[in-house]
Amino acid sequence: MSAPAPSPLAIVDAEPLPRQEEVLTDAALAFVAELHRRFTPRRDELLARRAERRAEIARTSTLDFLPETVGVRADDSWRVAPAPAALDDRRVEITGPTDRKMTVNALNSGARIWLADFEDASAPTWENVVLGQLNLIDAYERRIDFTDPGSGKTYALRPAEELATVVTRPRGWHLDERHLRLDGTPVPGALVDFGLYFFHNAQRLIDLGKGPYFYLPKTESHLEARLWNDVFVFAQDYVGIPQGTVRATVLIETITAAYEMEEILYELREHASGLNAGRWDYLFSIVKNFRDGGSKFVLPDRNAVTMTAPFMRAYTELLVRTCHKRGAHAIGGMAAFIPSRRDAEVNKVAFEKVKADKDREAADGFDGSWVAHPDLVPIALASFDAVLGEKPNQKDRLREDVSVAAGDLIAVDTLDARPTYEGWRNAVAVGIRYIEAWLRGTGAVAIFGLMEDAATAEISRSQIWQWINADVVFENGEHATADLARKVAAEELATVRAEIGEDAFAAGRWQQAHDLLLQVALDTDYPDFLTLPAYEQLR
Repeated sequence: MSAPAPSPLAIVDAEPLPRQEEVLTDAALAFVAELHRRFTPRRDELLARRAERRAEIARTSTLDFLPETVGVRADDSWRVAPAPAALDDRRVEITGPTDRKMTVNALNSGARIWLADFEDASAPTWENVVLGQLNLIDAYERRIDFTDPGSGKTYALRPAEELATVVTRPRGWHLDERHLRLDGTPVPGALVDFGLYFFHNAQRLIDLGKGPYFYLPKTESHLEARLWNDVFVFAQDYVGIPQGTVRATVLIETITAAYEMEEILYELREHASGLNAGRWDYLFSIVKNFRDGGSKFVLPDRNAVTMTAPFMRAYTELLVRTCHKRGAHAIGGMAAFIPSRRDAEVNKVAFEKVKADKDREAADGFDGSWVAHPDLVPIALASFDAVLGEKPNQKDRLREDVSVAAGDLIAVDTLDARPTYEGWRNAVAVGIRYIEAWLRGTGAVAIFGLMEDAATAEISRSQIWQWINADVVFENGEHATADLARKVAAEELATVRAEIGEDAFAAGRWQQAHDLLLQVALDTDYPDFLTLPAYEQLR
């Protein structure tokens, strides 16, 4: 390992946190600084390439598989590296932020994998960024517990063999960490989250019989996967662990990445673990990229776009086929339902929907799937147990029956459903309620019985933008307009005030959330991510 040296990174505009010196060591920050020097220039080039590709989609309203990489797709000889034992059985994965209570509950949940999330389920306050890292270190050292201040209930870790394997999700390439700067330039959040976690835990995890495993979010091309691969190669050499110890699962949650699945696995092949069908961000990406494409690309209400929609079936079946052809895991999408402690009938209906969703994924060949709540783990587990039995996965199901043409992935107009006024109201309500919580530092929020994160908020504001610009007329005769958005947003603010009372309303960030939703939903110049302007207001 390189000798520790005083870090050239400056910690900017950040109040000291308890035990931060255990995370922000000179040696760890020197490693992050080296990642920044080596890889941020390429990150910047790839972000510029995203903008160029988006402009091309605006011009053509189409996408296709890449002609320049046909050789990678046609070569049947290559495979990703075999899965390590800790990642061979992934039949149920639970997701959530890295706060102390969630860390204990997720590890104890009975899921095979915990996606420890520094991205969409976590608002990137400095406290969440640093103390989330500390919580993971404490978990590996078995010195973590949590006492609920309200109930007095204490949570502690189960025996090591019963704990979920951790797969950590850093922030996407587009987000910077304003509190860590080198020569005045912020370090990409992805390199901060990856760097601190890897530096402190790579050897710890090897000693535990596991390894540093990652989910890679918001990837838009195989060139972005290549950048991650180069980060992994450098990082493993830097700390002196064998190449291939890092394993990465890539979220196929952008429409452009759906056309480069094989190439993404190829770029990461020594470090690749699988692909995941990130359904909510995927819908957001379709709206974002084809927002100028006219009525044929207008999505109906979010909840009307089920995974049985033809263009979503094309996406998920292509993902399973691609993964299994190359020896990788195919991981299904999120079950976002939050069980009610008070309404058994609501739970019954929702559990049936979750079961049907997980049964379908298991039957389609997925090797595992996501849930957002521990109560859903047994439901998903039963669906995959029924298909897998004692087998750790079903990568032997090659799905050679699947044939997906380029146009199938963007055939949004195959849906019968249309936008509704109730869907419009729900988009406004979810958007305001989620953004308000995010601005207070909470990134995973139960709203109307579903676990919402930044991805679902992105759909909400994107659909408002799209429906206005496509001049959608709802079933009640109302036109989707900016004025209607303002009217419904004002009504939602009044509803919240009545629900929670004047004092709680005043203590929250409700007006700020209202204004920010309207900004990102109504601006003519569509912001690529709502978290970019939101981060400027996060304190």
